[in-house]
Amino acid sequence: MKVDTLVLCAALVAIPSASFAQTPAWQPAPGHVTLSLWPGVAPGAPASAPAEVDTTTPKDALIAGRPLIRLGNVSKPTLTVYAPKGKNTGAAIVVFPGGGYRILAIDLEGAEVCDWLNSAGIICLLVKYRVPDTGPYPKSAAALQDAQRALGLAREHAPQWHIDPNRIGVLGFSAGAHLAVALSTHYEQRLYDPVDAADRLSCRPDFAVIIYPGYLALTEEGMKPNPDIRPTAQTPPTFILQAEDDPVHVENAVEYFMALKNAKVPAELHIYAEGGHGYGLRRTELPITTWPKTVELWLQTIKVLPAK
Repeated sequence: MKVDTLVLCAALVAIPSASFAQTPAWQPAPGHVTLSLWPGVAPGAPASAPAEVDTTTPKDALIAGRPLIRLGNVSKPTLTVYAPKGKNTGAAIVVFPGGGYRILAIDLEGAEVCDWLNSAGIICLLVKYRVPDTGPYPKSAAALQDAQRALGLAREHAPQWHIDPNRIGVLGFSAGAHLAVALSTHYEQRLYDPVDAADRLSCRPDFAVIIYPGYLALTEEGMKPNPDIRPTAQTPPTFILQAEDDPVHVENAVEYFMALKNAKVPAELHIYAEGGHGYGLRRTELPITTWPKTVELWLQTIKVLPAK
């Protein structure tokens, strides 16, 4: 037996059997670089956890006539790089799918979003963060830890991935939108002990896109602003979109916009009469689903993308 083969066998023996048993329920299409967010077990995570699973059932509603993946039991968070096949503008967006901090709509609000961003010349960095019961912060810090770590890794790998480290934004949906806001307002101090050089880099986003957010206004307190979300003049420029008929309540968008305005943060708010919640960027007959083009125009306005 060759020496290389002996080394390989020894390495395989050293890997816990759980590593083989818990094959991820979702993986990106071939050809994408995927990094584990943490070297080993994530902060505060149990050594063993239930296997990752697609929780979707035949009874779950379709979005624009199509099913979606509802990914549950995510205990091994990852960062996947989607690079444009054509022109690369150097801008990058870290994407947080939604799912109420219970599951991740990993295709509807993740991989499909990366396809759009790539078409605009933007590098997409898709975060598969821990769920369930990992937010909202400060109820749990786990998802926000993953978000902070993801931004640091994005800046550490910026030269390798052809990213401008000063044009890295975040985009989130629903609970993922809350996570993007939490990161936009809680970036000065890591919520975990530093791991490596990535944690010495800033995890402040350069801009934020917030799509049908939750947890920014408190339902149980008459839709008052969430006191744990406190923007300052250093909070990044922000684009916010929501429908008035959203069952999660449009006040989440409105209250956060007013908080940004009061902090003198450049912000743009778009409220549509109809649209509901959880549509991602799948086109329907409703005008709200044209929002990706509006975001592209906004990114040109704030000079993240070149003017056309």
